[in-house]
Amino acid sequence: MDTPLCKMYFYSYTCSSHKPRQNDYIFKMKDLERFSGKTGEKKAPAAPLQVLPQAQFVTITEEEAGQRIDNYLLRVCKGVPKSHIYRILRSGEVRVNKGRIDQLYRLNQGDVVRIPPVRVAEKQESTVPAAEFPIIFEDAHLLVIDKPAGVAVHGGSGVSFGVIEQLRAARPDAKFLELVHRLDRETSGLLLLAKKRSALNSLHDQMRDGLTDKRYLTLAVGDWKNQRQHVKLALHKYTLADGERRVRVQADGQASHTVFTLLKKFQEFALLEAELKTGRTHQIRVHLASSGFPIAGDDKYGDFALNKALQKATDTRGALKRMFLHAHQITFTHPETGKATTLNAPLAAECEKFLVSLGKPLN
Repeated sequence: MDTPLCKMYFYSYTCSSHKPRQNDYIFKMKDLERFSGKTGEKKAPAAPLQVLPQAQFVTITEEEAGQRIDNYLLRVCKGVPKSHIYRILRSGEVRVNKGRIDQLYRLNQGDVVRIPPVRVAEKQESTVPAAEFPIIFEDAHLLVIDKPAGVAVHGGSGVSFGVIEQLRAARPDAKFLELVHRLDRETSGLLLLAKKRSALNSLHDQMRDGLTDKRYLTLAVGDWKNQRQHVKLALHKYTLADGERRVRVQADGQASHTVFTLLKKFQEFALLEAELKTGRTHQIRVHLASSGFPIAGDDKYGDFALNKALQKATDTRGALKRMFLHAHQITFTHPETGKATTLNAPLAAECEKFLVSLGKPLN
């Protein structure tokens, strides 16, 4: 089959809500095909694009301050290729306070940013259902909710939306709302969100420096012996063929440390408090499974036959249809007041009900 000797591309970028003027010309592939007499295969239509043939000047707010200029542009110029963002930074088309800056520049409140004409994807009408979640704490800087099990914290990996998208839909006037950290989809409990960038940066710094204290309640399967046990196993992240992420113990992995305290011991289970000394992906789940005590209901690292059996109640216990892992306590320094803050979320009702069904603890 004949192939063209060259291809023609037409680029026009702009950051705005204005539509093309009547006299603007936009060439499409079908026009080129008509001119050449050849037809190509049909492609899915691209998202509508907005066009404005002039630069914009944006004043940085308190919520936007502190982030790098490249990350800011990638966020506000939706649909613009990353390579083009860095090109307009290198060329000096983006300016701050009338001066040239590089991609590492961090924005300050009151900075005036010149954004040259670039093309961005037109805002589509949101299809995310608005939702609020039980609030544990809220002020002008932070929002802390009690996330239910089965709800993702954000969209992606086959999930169209999560907690953050639903909260933004429920709070359309919120100027800033970002996840401080993440919880697995099947984990319930405390989830922190920042309402100001300064709060987000402060909490990220605290977590990076190990200054926060995060504790979980979990039900391990097996005959747990020790009242207090440290598990230090290096963890390595990898991806399955279908794109699903997993974690395994591996000598050259990231150093990981969890402290487990026995709270209640039952015939076949043990209720533990897990204290995170590091915050690796699936850390509690893999540390317990690799130690021979998988979490009840864990569909990735658990005892699959037992999990299936647990979904139906018996004469000696109730049913458990979720992973028994709950973020029940967190301590951090409030980013504004500087005071130590400890928050708690009661054990999820379905987990509490299952515990009661196990009867009197052995200890």
